[in-house]
Amino acid sequence: MKTKTIFKGAATALVTPLNENGIDFESFERLLKWQVSEGINALVICGTSGEGSTLSDEEHKAALKFAYDVVGGAVPMIAGTGSNDTAYAIELTKYACEIGYDAMLVVTPYYNKATQNGLVKMFETIADASTKPIILYNVPSRTGVNIEPATYAKLAEHPMIAGIKEANGNIAKIVETKALVGDKLDIWSGNDDEIVPILACGGSGVISVLSNVLPKKTVELCNRFFEGDIEGSMALQCEMFSLIKALFCEVNPIPAKAAVAAMGFCENYVRLPLTVMEEEHEKVLLECMRQQGLDV
Repeated sequence: MKTKTIFKGAATALVTPLNENGIDFESFERLLKWQVSEGINALVICGTSGEGSTLSDEEHKAALKFAYDVVGGAVPMIAGTGSNDTAYAIELTKYACEIGYDAMLVVTPYYNKATQNGLVKMFETIADASTKPIILYNVPSRTGVNIEPATYAKLAEHPMIAGIKEANGNIAKIVETKALVGDKLDIWSGNDDEIVPILACGGSGVISVLSNVLPKKTVELCNRFFEGDIEGSMALQCEMFSLIKALFCEVNPIPAKAAVAAMGFCENYVRLPLTVMEEEHEKVLLECMRQQGLDV
């Protein structure tokens, strides 16, 4: 039996404000407080959108600690602690547990990949070391490895594995997963263009890039679905589709960082191998943001 649901609705996979000197904590605080004031349901710190893979060990821990201290339990806090180095993932997971995080987001191992058996052993080993629930993050377009439905069924038996951020883009596989795991694992969409379809598959919401820009409206989309207004929920999904497309016209978080910077929250600075958004793409992004009523 799984642990209780960590959150229902929309969690922002938050960008990490950076500059040439490191983490911009002043901007980070402003961004965190704004997200909470906008009614976001949860926050993910140091995930893909937070450039966790290019933060130093010290920066990663500092960002996790700072964000948790600023938010102060106002919403569930989820720490990005995944790595292709299982020992390092365990180290980060233990640290995030110690400082109070509610859950961990653990991505499949990139570059070295893994067999399905290797995925089971890796996730179980990290979960064994954790005192807080684990959310499995499946994003094969970035990592080169996919968690199969039968593998989810095995992992669902671990008491500390509570859910899935699913970004495989394959609705049939998600339906198969739901059929196998039932209520043992919560499923959150990892793709903003599939929020309503995954909610319709029994999903619990979304871990979102879009909500870096429109947290209130992303929460509303989920709430409409939960309240039975499926048509209204889908209307919002369609209304925001152009912005969602613009936010993924270059690899995440390049457009998200550009968008948040345009809103005045931080500098438009990303670390290599990422580079700032191309000018023609940024023009489209800003126009899509204006269409949503944002002053950029």
